[in-house]
Amino acid sequence: MRPDGEHRKWLSATDPDLWRRVVEQLDKAVAVTDPAGRVVAVNPAAARLLDRPATAMHGQDLHDLCHRDPAGARIPREHCPLLRAAAGARSARGDDWWLRGDGRLVPVSWSATPLIRDGVLQGMVVLVAGTTADRCAHGERSAPAERADRTDQADRTDQAERAARTSALESLAERLTLVAEITDVLGQTLEVDEALARLSRLLVPRLADWAAVDLLAGPRQVHRVAVTGPEGRDAGQEDWHGQLPPPAGEASASPLVRVLHGGAPVLQERAGAGVLPGSPLAAVHSAFLTATGAASVITVPLGTRRQVTGALTLVRTDPARPFGTGDLEVAGDIGRRVGLVIDNARRFGRQREVAEAMQHNLLAPLPGHGRVQLAARYQPAPAGSQVGGDWYDAFTLRDGTLALVIGDVVGHDLTAAAGMAQLHGILRSLTWDHAGPTGAVVDRLDSAMHAITTVPMATLVLARLEGPDTGPWTLYWTSAGHPPPLLLTPDGNAQYLEAGQGLLLGTQFGGAQRPTAAHALPAGSTLLLYTDGLIEVPGSDLDTGFRRLRRHALALAEESLDTLCDQLSARVPAGSTDDIALLALRLPGAP
Repeated sequence: MRPDGEHRKWLSATDPDLWRRVVEQLDKAVAVTDPAGRVVAVNPAAARLLDRPATAMHGQDLHDLCHRDPAGARIPREHCPLLRAAAGARSARGDDWWLRGDGRLVPVSWSATPLIRDGVLQGMVVLVAGTTADRCAHGERSAPAERADRTDQADRTDQAERAARTSALESLAERLTLVAEITDVLGQTLEVDEALARLSRLLVPRLADWAAVDLLAGPRQVHRVAVTGPEGRDAGQEDWHGQLPPPAGEASASPLVRVLHGGAPVLQERAGAGVLPGSPLAAVHSAFLTATGAASVITVPLGTRRQVTGALTLVRTDPARPFGTGDLEVAGDIGRRVGLVIDNARRFGRQREVAEAMQHNLLAPLPGHGRVQLAARYQPAPAGSQVGGDWYDAFTLRDGTLALVIGDVVGHDLTAAAGMAQLHGILRSLTWDHAGPTGAVVDRLDSAMHAITTVPMATLVLARLEGPDTGPWTLYWTSAGHPPPLLLTPDGNAQYLEAGQGLLLGTQFGGAQRPTAAHALPAGSTLLLYTDGLIEVPGSDLDTGFRRLRRHALALAEESLDTLCDQLSARVPAGSTDDIALLALRLPGAP
C-alpha cells in the first residue's frame, strides 16, 4: 500500500529544502509516518541503521516492518507504544529492538512527536538511535543472556548515553515540529499583524521567553510591531512598541543594526556583555534586553540578506538554558519564512487596493426613480482573500421601468473583477430597449457571453419593477443560478422569491429558455438582492445562512435602507471568505 497522497502533499508543503538541509544531512535516523503508522519518508541515516533502502520502506507499516521483542518475535500491535502515541496524537519515547534488513536485531532508543495541523493529526516524526548494546555486539546478534552479563558500570554508561541521545532527539523533533507548525500557520493568512500574532504565540514559550519583531518601513524607518513575553509579565515591558530610531551605522556592534543592514543571524551567548551601544537604535534595543533580563539572545533577519524586511529577536532569561547553534539555525529558517509572508502580504495589499478601487469605480451610482428608495453596498472579502466579481446595478430603461441587477462572476481576483465589468456593460446594452421578458434578456446574455467576454461562468438576477409612481407594482425577474430575492412586507413577513430559477450563465446547455417570474409587491415593502457572500460561511450550511439573513432582515425592517444594508453586511459571521454585494429597494407606503 502506498502512503496517502495528502500526507505527501503536507510533507512537501513544509519546505522540501528544509528536509534536505536539516534532515537528510542529519546523522540521526529520522522517519515520518502517516497517522496509521505507514512510512512516508526516511532519511539516509535511517536507511543505514535499518539496512533497508528508503524506497523499500515507503508505504510499509513501520511497526510490522521493524518492531520486535528481544527474541525476534513480532509484537502485537496493541502493545506498541509508538502506535498508541499516534492514536492519541501525543509524544512518546522508548527503548526497543528493531529488525534490520539483514535479519539482525538492533537495540534502539526512539522518540516520536506528532505533526498536527488545524487540530488534526497528520503523522508522526520518529527519531531513532542505536544504543551502546549494538556497538558492543560488533555486528553479532545480542541475546538476553549476553545483556545480563554487562557490568553495572556499563549499564550506567549506557543509560546515560541513552538519556542524552533521547533528549537530543526530542529537542530536534520539537524544533522541526515548531518550524512545520509555523509554516502552516503563516500560510493561512496574508495579514501581517495576524501572521506576527500567530508567530509570537508559537515562539513564546516553546522556543524563547521573549520575542520582538521589528519591521523596516523604509530606508530609515524601523517599527517594533510585536513584543511577546511570558504569562504574568510586567505589562509595562510591552510599551516597547512603536517607531524606533533609524538603523544608522552598518558597522555597528549591535546585532540588531547589523541584521537590519543585511547581516547574518547572530547568537549572543552572553547578552550585552562588552557591547557598547553605537547608535540610538542599538541603545534602545539594549535597554529592552536589559529590561527583559536577557541571558541569551538570537537576532535573525526577516527575509533574505538581499531583501531584509525586518528582524526577529528571541530572548531567553535562564542562564542555565542558553540558545545553541541548532536554535540559531531554526530561528534563521523561521526568519526567512516570516520575511516571505510579509513581502507577499505587502504585494497583496497593493494589488487589493487597486482591485477595490477598480471595483468601486465600476459600480455605477444608483438612479433616482420617483418615490422608490434604493441603497446598495459592496464589501470586499475579509483580509487574506482577494477581491471578487460581485456587482449590483440599477438603471431606468427606455420605457421608464426600473431594472435591478445583482450578479457574481466566478473567481476571486482582478480577472473576476474585469469580467464583472464586461458583463455589467453588456447587460445594460441588452436590457436598455428590450421590453420583453427578463428570461429572454438573460438568454441573450448567455449566448453572447463566451463570444465577447472572458467570463467562464456567472450567476445573476435580472429584475424589472413595473407600475406607476403611486403603485401598484409588480416585480418581474429571472435568476441564473443566483440566491433568491428576499421580500419584506409591512405586515412583518419575509419570504424568499424562489420562482424564476434557471441555469447559471456559461453552462452552454442550449434548448430550454429561462423562465420569467412575477410577484405583486405591496406598498411599503422592501426587496433585497444579494450575493452568496451574505449567506455562505465555511463550516455552515446554506439553510442556516438563509435563516440567519431572514432573521436579521426582519429585525432591521423598520430601519432606513442605509442602516439595513450596513447592518446586514456587518452581521456576517466571522470566517466568511467572499465579497458581498447588496441591493435594497423600498416602495413608498400606502397613501
